[in-house]
Amino acid sequence: MAEVAALAPPERKWKMPLFVFFQDARNVFKLDDLGLEILRIAFPAALALAADPIASLIDTAFIGHLGPVEIAAVGVSIAIFNQVSKVAIFPIVNITTSFVAEEDAVKRLASESQKGDDLEKGSVNIIETEELTAEDASVKKLDTPGSENEPKEFEKEYDFKPASCKSSVTISSTASKGKLKRERRHIPSASTALAVGGVLGLLQTLLLIFLAKPILGFMGVKPGSAMLAPAQKYLTLRALGSPAVALSLAMQGVFRGFKDTKTPLYATVIGDTTNIILDPIFIFVCHLGVSGAAIAHVLSQYLISIILLCKLMKQVNLLPPTTKHMEFSKFLKSGSLILTRVLAATICVTLAASRAARLGATPMAAFQVCLQVWLTSSLLADGLAVAGQAILACAFAVKDYEKATAAARRVLQMGFVLGLALALVVGLGLKFGSGIFSKDIHVHHIISIGVPFVAGTQPINSLAFVFDGINYGSFDFAYSAYSMVMVAAPSIGCLFLLSKTYGFIGIWIALSIYMALRAFAGFWRVASGTGPWRYLRGKSLS
Repeated sequence: MAEVAALAPPERKWKMPLFVFFQDARNVFKLDDLGLEILRIAFPAALALAADPIASLIDTAFIGHLGPVEIAAVGVSIAIFNQVSKVAIFPIVNITTSFVAEEDAVKRLASESQKGDDLEKGSVNIIETEELTAEDASVKKLDTPGSENEPKEFEKEYDFKPASCKSSVTISSTASKGKLKRERRHIPSASTALAVGGVLGLLQTLLLIFLAKPILGFMGVKPGSAMLAPAQKYLTLRALGSPAVALSLAMQGVFRGFKDTKTPLYATVIGDTTNIILDPIFIFVCHLGVSGAAIAHVLSQYLISIILLCKLMKQVNLLPPTTKHMEFSKFLKSGSLILTRVLAATICVTLAASRAARLGATPMAAFQVCLQVWLTSSLLADGLAVAGQAILACAFAVKDYEKATAAARRVLQMGFVLGLALALVVGLGLKFGSGIFSKDIHVHHIISIGVPFVAGTQPINSLAFVFDGINYGSFDFAYSAYSMVMVAAPSIGCLFLLSKTYGFIGIWIALSIYMALRAFAGFWRVASGTGPWRYLRGKSLS
């Protein structure tokens, strides 16, 4: 009865689930078990997620000293590469985290239940052995004359060994230790993620190499533009690193499902540090320019993937017995939904970069700096999204709805506070530190125009990212896809209208509207108590 009560949905305390967001707000910084679990996952995840954009920012800073044309060209190429990666690879990462967390939680629950049964049976056997041995000893002691004065003769005649009970316990203990010996786990979703990720990485490489020029033309870099040659060169070289990016992201999804975000951080820091060291060597010492920056980035990505693969092979058996043990159908079904969501989101950001490129090299250079800062700072909140996704996926897998509610509420409250802090840091940082990205005074002026939007949207962005993690953790992939399509439609209309009317400012107004609609869509799902959150209104999920 106690187990049934623990797994049952918590009783409804309010008529409107809307108020679930505000409960226990004073405990947002409380370092209880839940708070510590979130921080253990979120902090390394945030650093790992921010590491690559930070490396891109450093690329931008180095390349900025080559001139505004080069930085604008690289900005367009990075935007294309990132958006294609999101379309091809990020759906795999998101669903891998949820599926691995679900499989791992179910396996652990079954293992703990089995260990409990074995331990209970073992204790009964030990008690019976002890009682039987004591009984035999007392009988033999009563029937044997002079047993107190002649213990050696007694033991020899009756072959009685008082230590026999101890020996049986020792053997049982040794057997238990053998069972507890750590073995590599078989997680079908992990093997599937790597197989799918590798194929998608190769396809991305072929796509970007052979279609670089047409894609750049779609982005506004026309054949007569001075940005075309450096942009095409950078994009083609970066494409060679696509398989490494795909595999490393897929493996990061697996580690996140295990609630291990330290290993991806370790690999990412080593790889990006290598990138930072190689950048000035290849760009300035070897005089390779934008090609040097691309080569340094590709080498760092392969280093990251090798480190992660070595770590993962120690924990997981990546070779399933047969292809039937793979989870291709589950990945394709949920992956197609996330792909729809990513496509809708990608169109908005890519279109914004395209509209900025049409304004010229100087506005595009300023937009690239603002966009990289905007994405880098916002991705810090994605660390909380990863924590929320992993914890919620485990909670929903074992039907622990009370923990699911508490985790969702806590990560949202933390996300909002983080957004306020980021608004202050980003605002001051861009206002006084834009000089590290470019020496062009005109670029500085346009960056200053974008500062209020880049900094002011940080709380909204943080909530939007955290809501994404909550939706993925509750396996609400369908709503994530359809809601993003509904958000993208008006956002795209705003981008066309406002960029044509107000130029650079119009683009950032449209992006602010886009992020506000994303946050509202996530808010509405939980606040209305629909989908996987029906239990907040006292309704069954079965």
